[in-house]
Amino acid sequence: MKRISVVALALLLMAMVAVAEPYKDKNASVGKLLTGKVLDKHDSPVPSAVVYITNTRTRTIKTYIVGPDGVFRFPALSPDIDYEIYAQFNGHKSDTKTLSQFDNRSQIKIDLRLDAK
Repeated sequence: MKRISVVALALLLMAMVAVAEPYKDKNASVGKLLTGKVLDKHDSPVPSAVVYITNTRTRTIKTYIVGPDGVFRFPALSPDIDYEIYAQFNGHKSDTKTLSQFDNRSQIKIDLRLDAK
């Protein structure tokens, strides 16, 4: 009889955990959000520039082609990894910026300025 009640109690606890799991806070952070603009030397947006972001741990590269407003957006970046980011357009390249894992902000804004070769 005791064995049945112990098993029943264990099953009840497992069911409670399984039911509680889906009710996690929907506003919990799912990673960092990196946004910014690609600008020329006159602070004007550079449409169609390509932004490159590199995961320094895996060396995986993601790209983003900016629209007419020059804005880019990389959501859900891992908070435990450093990233390098730069932009290119028509042979012009911005400086490479680093997004550090030690920057604990959930939303980061970095503007990239293309050089004037």
